[in-house]
Amino acid sequence: MWAVAGVVGLALAVLVTSATVPRWWAHRVGDQVDGSITQGTTLGIVYGFVFTFLPIVAIMLILRWRRTWKTIATALAIGIVLALPNLMTLSIVIGRGNAAHAGDRILDVEAPAFRGGTLVGAIVAAALIVFMAYLMMSRDRAETKARRGDRQETAAPPPEAPTETRARRGP
Repeated sequence: MWAVAGVVGLALAVLVTSATVPRWWAHRVGDQVDGSITQGTTLGIVYGFVFTFLPIVAIMLILRWRRTWKTIATALAIGIVLALPNLMTLSIVIGRGNAAHAGDRILDVEAPAFRGGTLVGAIVAAALIVFMAYLMMSRDRAETKARRGDRQETAAPPPEAPTETRARRGP
């Protein structure tokens, strides 16, 4: 009975938030941008970068520390909370309900270029994380190789001795 009540409560919460959050978020962003394309782009890039970079780094650091199911659930919950601004913007962009369409119109008028800036910031953050992961993996490989002593010499190898000796002839 408690499980059914929990599922019903969760379903109601999702319905209420899907009807109110896109409009509310669009108004908050619109208040910050105030109709300026430059501010919309800049704020979008900052929001997209920060709220993509922080959740991914937090999840990676937590999972590097420990990997139990409770830790994984906690890491995902923390990541979702840190990514909420991007998720709310995404709910406006891909949403199909009336609140999403209203949020879309609000962003068009009050926060032009915010959505595009958010996309650019998110892509830059993801690319930076991939680059950092590459650097960390290559460093780990180099350290492992150095510990094993598999490093190849950079100097030229010594010349080999001739296998046959020729008799010297006089002048």
